[in-house]
Amino acid sequence: MYDISTRKRALALLAQGRSLNSVSKETGMSRAAIRSWQHRLEPLPGPVTPDPGPPADDSAYAYLLGLYLGDGCISAHPRTGYYLRIACADAWPDLLRQCREAITKVRPGVGVYAVQKQGCSMVTSYSRHGPRLFPQHGPGRKHERPIVLEPWQQAIVDAHPWEFIRGLIHSDGCRITNWTTRVVAGERKRYEYPRYFFTNKSEDIRDLYTSTLDKLGVEWTHCTRDGSPYNISVAKKTSVALMDTHVGPKH
Repeated sequence: MYDISTRKRALALLAQGRSLNSVSKETGMSRAAIRSWQHRLEPLPGPVTPDPGPPADDSAYAYLLGLYLGDGCISAHPRTGYYLRIACADAWPDLLRQCREAITKVRPGVGVYAVQKQGCSMVTSYSRHGPRLFPQHGPGRKHERPIVLEPWQQAIVDAHPWEFIRGLIHSDGCRITNWTTRVVAGERKRYEYPRYFFTNKSEDIRDLYTSTLDKLGVEWTHCTRDGSPYNISVAKKTSVALMDTHVGPKH
């Protein structure tokens, strides 16, 4: 739940003549929540629910954490609690299934449903303790604020590094087939080879990805785009083979 100072900051932006849409995009807060604060600034008292504790399944959490850092967000319910939403492209139906399974393994008994959007489905669940599961939650876009894992999260990633990498690739990565040409015996021939890409504007999230690859012995390189090095490439044959064994293409 957002504290009073955070709510006041959102209302101050509205007072400057900004629209609900623009304030929501800048702060990461839902329009419904901001609208409700215009009528009541203080949070409504609600029933006290016990903290559900750590994730019920660490392996599933490592995968879900990767999905959240790439394509996930947490938004406050207008009254109490939080929605976890993870965007899954319609082109990868099995990704939708794996995302739903990961959420139910991490929090058994929680309701999970998908909301169809243009080109994707938002896999959604509700909890009163969303930010405790993902303390990286905060106002604004992820690449515009620090993203640092808590010690307990890092311990889970260290124990299940491939699940974490798989979640990151399934959110902001891909496996493609590159090609090049070489002149052999006077004849130009075409060669194809597989390659993994991971793209994220957040330097902190890229560092989490590459530092985990380092621990797994996967070689990687930066590839600049528009002058910014936020593409991470894995193209060495042995490293691609490792990724194929533990991650594989999305489907």
